[in-house]
Amino acid sequence: MPLPPAVDGAASSDDGYWMRHALALAAQARALGEVPVGAVLVKDGAILAQGWNRPISTHDPTAHAEIVALREAGARIGNYRLVDTTLYVTLEPCVMCLGAISHARVKRLVYAATDPKRGAVESALHLAEAEFLNHRLETTGGVLGDECGAMLREFFRAKR
Repeated sequence: MPLPPAVDGAASSDDGYWMRHALALAAQARALGEVPVGAVLVKDGAILAQGWNRPISTHDPTAHAEIVALREAGARIGNYRLVDTTLYVTLEPCVMCLGAISHARVKRLVYAATDPKRGAVESALHLAEAEFLNHRLETTGGVLGDECGAMLREFFRAKR
């Protein structure tokens, strides 16, 4: 029997606060020449872990902001299952990151800008709703989307 579909939640009053923190982390990535994406993992109203994109500086193609935060959290609590957490990320996660988020059993994902070419939640794919996943992830998109999207556009415009 398939599990019920993911719930698309409305933004909570704390979402803007945590997304601003993720945006500040994205600015750190930008300063290092990395694609400006930041992620904050929150549990019980406090930061459990955070990360920003580091694939270039670490020579690691998996070092996306979300993966960095998930790894830090798992090491901190001694468990890869990150139940009852919310992950805030400035860009809609890719396939790799959404798979890791689901496998870690993150309860809720809040993202800012959509990624029309690689977004795995609502843009290019709809994996959060895939019946073959055995974890249902609550998702909320568009929180500070314009602001985070502008940072990404400016970054890529400067690269061209």
